[in-house]
Amino acid sequence: MYVPHNSLQTLRATLNETILGSEQAADLLLTALLARGHALVTGPPGIGKTSLASTLASSLGGIFKRLQFTPDLLPSDIIGYNIYRQQSGEFDFVSGPVFSNLLLADEINRASPRTQSALLESMNERQVSIDGETKELPDPFLVVATQNDTSSTGTFPLPEPQLDRFLLSIPMALPPETCQLDILKLHGSGTLSQESTPCVLPLEDLTALQKEVTQLSISENLQRYLLALCQAARSLTGQDHAVSVRGTLALQAAARAFALLEGQSAVHPDHVQAVYPHVLRHRLLTEDTLDPDPILNTALDQTPVP
Repeated sequence: MYVPHNSLQTLRATLNETILGSEQAADLLLTALLARGHALVTGPPGIGKTSLASTLASSLGGIFKRLQFTPDLLPSDIIGYNIYRQQSGEFDFVSGPVFSNLLLADEINRASPRTQSALLESMNERQVSIDGETKELPDPFLVVATQNDTSSTGTFPLPEPQLDRFLLSIPMALPPETCQLDILKLHGSGTLSQESTPCVLPLEDLTALQKEVTQLSISENLQRYLLALCQAARSLTGQDHAVSVRGTLALQAAARAFALLEGQSAVHPDHVQAVYPHVLRHRLLTEDTLDPDPILNTALDQTPVP
């Protein structure tokens, strides 16, 4: 298992070198990948959200599809459709972009709710149903959706059931001025390669790492801490349904994946604390809770650490 671990750290370094100033976002994206979850990347335009996902896809060597979400996008544009061939008298299935190892859903909140819901079954069940026939998606399968949170014009907010399908919400912001200077130097030097990123972590190694995540040790005391954090979020929001059982399971899966990314053989409290805000942030977004970060920070401060 040493080879996959070395490849994982190489991939981590590649993402950090390609998209400067996005170390936290890169780590969280890899965490979602290792935990077999999906990621929602939010932030203003032009800060590298799409570039980060594209670099990850090319580094994995799997099938990568990108879909630009627009108001006129149809569900069949995502999952595919059956077409009648007059010559043979039979229907042929034309697969959509969802039949990939990594699907980049660019500006997902610009599509209609009907189209957004077409992703629900594929994200949760890793399969699609078309004309009464179920088709399995490739394994592994990861959806990385980007969302521009600076402008709401012409957008459709994601419904709560779909937000709950995302393992992590990954915020990206403008990097500091010193980092912006490094970016200018990198692009201005002419040394930035225009070639595609070579495959760093083959799919078979990724599958082995994902399996290892599910076997990573987590103590009962830490599971009680995890439950206490989720209950604290419910108490502070005043809503018992604020964090679902799926959210609790997502926190455990993300903590295990982050521990593996850090090279640990067991989950520690700091791993849970690192992913906690990103697992729950999008699950607490309601009309009453526009900014859940203060609630999550308070929950972390008030919950005793084992």
